[in-house]
Amino acid sequence: MTKQRWGVFYSGPLTFWLSFFFLIPLGIIVYYSLMSRDVYGGVRHFNFSVNAYVNMADPAFIQVFLTTLWISVVSTFLTILVALPSAYYMARSKNATVLLLLIIVPFWINFLIRIFAWMAILGTEGFLNDVLKFLGLTSEGIQFLYNPVAVIVVFVYSYLPYAILPLYSTIEKFDFSLLEAARDLGATHRQSLLRVLLPAIRPGIVTAVLFTLIPTFGAYAVPQLVGDKNTWMLGNVIAYELLRNRDYPKASAISVLITVLTAVVLLIYLYVQRRSAEANKRVLNGE
Repeated sequence: MTKQRWGVFYSGPLTFWLSFFFLIPLGIIVYYSLMSRDVYGGVRHFNFSVNAYVNMADPAFIQVFLTTLWISVVSTFLTILVALPSAYYMARSKNATVLLLLIIVPFWINFLIRIFAWMAILGTEGFLNDVLKFLGLTSEGIQFLYNPVAVIVVFVYSYLPYAILPLYSTIEKFDFSLLEAARDLGATHRQSLLRVLLPAIRPGIVTAVLFTLIPTFGAYAVPQLVGDKNTWMLGNVIAYELLRNRDYPKASAISVLITVLTAVVLLIYLYVQRRSAEANKRVLNGE
C-alpha cells in the first residue's frame, strides 16, 4: 500500500468524525436559519425565508452584539495583560513545573462550580464583603455581582489558563541571551522586552488572544449567572430564543453569525501566521 493510500486510511476516521459531528450539525443550523418560524414555535420546513437575518438589523440586537463585542475584547485584553507577565515569570522560574500544575488545577474543577465560587466571593454576604466589614470599610453588604465588571472578572479568571499555557510554551523556547545582547547594545530592560521579546513571541500572543476571544464571544453561563439584562451576550439571546420564544430560525441565524465571525478571525490568524513564516524565511535566506 502506497504512502498516499496509508494517509487516506489514517485520516478516514478523523474525516468521518469531523463531518458527522461538525459539518452535519452546522448544515442543520444553516438550514434552520433559512426557514420560517412556525406559529407555535419551531420551523416550517422547506418554507425558505431570510427574515431571521433581516431581523438582526433590530436596534436591540445590535446593542446586544456591541455589548458582546466590548465585553469580549476587554476581557481578552485584561487576560493577556495578566497572562504575559505570568507566563514570563514561569518561563524564567526554576519551579516552572509546580507553577504549571497550579495553572492546570482549575481544569479539574467543574466550570459551573468555579462560577458559583465567584458568586460566593462577590455576593452581598460573600467573602469580599466580609473582608470589607472586618476592615471597617463598610457596614452593609455591597453587591459586586450582576454588572459588566463582574462578568469581565469571571471571564478573566476562567480563561486565564488558556492564555498562559500557549504564552508559556512560546516564551520557554525564546533565547533569553538576545535580551542581554540588546541591553549590551544600549537598550533598557523595557525596550528589550518590547522590541525583542514581544515580536519573537507574537505567535503565542495571537494564539492566547484566539483562545480567549472566541470562547468569550459565544459564552452563555458567565453572563447568565453573574450578569444582568444589560450584560446579555449573544449566547444568552440564543438560549432565550430557543427556550422561551421557540424561535429556531432566529437562534440559528445568530449561531451562524458567531460561526462566521469566528471563522473570519481564524482565517486572519492563519494569514498573519503565513505572512510571518514567509518573512522569517526571507530573512534566513538573506533576501
